[in-house]
Amino acid sequence: MPFPSDPPSARATALHGLVAGSLASLLSTCVLAWAGRRESGSAAAPLNAVSHWYWGDEALRRDDTGLTHTGTGYATHHVASVFWAGLFALACRRQPALRSTQGALLGGAATSALACFVDFQLTPKRFTPGFEHRLSKPALAGAYAAFALGLALGTWAVQRAGEEERPAAPPGREP
Repeated sequence: MPFPSDPPSARATALHGLVAGSLASLLSTCVLAWAGRRESGSAAAPLNAVSHWYWGDEALRRDDTGLTHTGTGYATHHVASVFWAGLFALACRRQPALRSTQGALLGGAATSALACFVDFQLTPKRFTPGFEHRLSKPALAGAYAAFALGLALGTWAVQRAGEEERPAAPPGREP
C-alpha cells in the first residue's frame, strides 16, 4: 500500500510528466501568444517560429495562423515541454521534497532555467526554440516563468489527485 513518502511508480512518474508538461506547454504558449500579439502584432508568430527546425527560416517570418507552421510549432513546443517535465518528474520521484508546494515551485523554476540554458547556449541554431527571433528578452523570461509555473501546478495537481486516491493508513501506521 503506497504512502506519501513512498516513491511514485514509473506509471505515476510518466503521468506526472505528461500532466505537468501539458500545463507548462499551455501556460507558456499563452504567454508566447500574448507577447507575440503585443510585440509583433501576431499571436501566432512565436509558435510559427518554433517550426523553423522543420520549415527553415521562412517560419521565422510567418505571422499567419495555420496548421503548417503554427501546428508544427505548437506540437514541437508541447513535446519539448513534456520532455522537460518528464525529467522534472524523475527528479521528484527521487527527491520527495520536490513534491511539496515549495519544492515544486523551486524545482519548476530550476527546470525552466535549465531548459532555457540548454535552449540558447547548447542547442544548435537550427534547433533553438525560434520564438527568440520574434520576442524581446523580457517576453522570453515571461514564457519561461509561465513554463516553471506550469510544472509546479502540474506537480501540485498530480500530488492532490494521488492523495484523494490513496487509502487511509492502517491503525498504528502514519502516512
